[in-house]
Amino acid sequence: MALNASTQIAHRADQVIATLADRGFAEHLTSLAKGSLSSFTVDGDTAGAFTLTTVRALPTDRVPDFARKFVGASIDVTQVEQWSAPDAAGNRSATVKITVAGVPVTVSGTETLKAQGESTNFAIDAKVSSSIPFIGGKIASAAEPYLGKALNMQAAQVNEWLSK
Repeated sequence: MALNASTQIAHRADQVIATLADRGFAEHLTSLAKGSLSSFTVDGDTAGAFTLTTVRALPTDRVPDFARKFVGASIDVTQVEQWSAPDAAGNRSATVKITVAGVPVTVSGTETLKAQGESTNFAIDAKVSSSIPFIGGKIASAAEPYLGKALNMQAAQVNEWLSK
């Protein structure tokens, strides 16, 4: 399943990237999903190219019943984002890969931050896939709307975090 979503953030791209790479923000975002932050690492200087790795334990109460029997009461979700250094205009892109421990479901694609003066367009273009025979497509299809909502929630929270 293809996942394409974009949203506006009312802050500069450099402020957005600093927020995304802030452990306190990651803990805040995870708590909104009623999960716990298991691991958070930033490899490299966020002024240039860097890799952000986040591991969250998340409840499965919103997972469709047919999928919940495969994952139990919680899942460990690992998100690895390899961000480029900003270009001359302040734009950035990242390859992103999200995996779910114990379940053959992956999300892979790109995220972009497009600087637009005092605001930023935040977009994701990714593919959700599952290799479970017969129901893998159904699981990937069920995951896709949650990921789009997660992007929009993340953007709203970046706005709120930076407006404090």
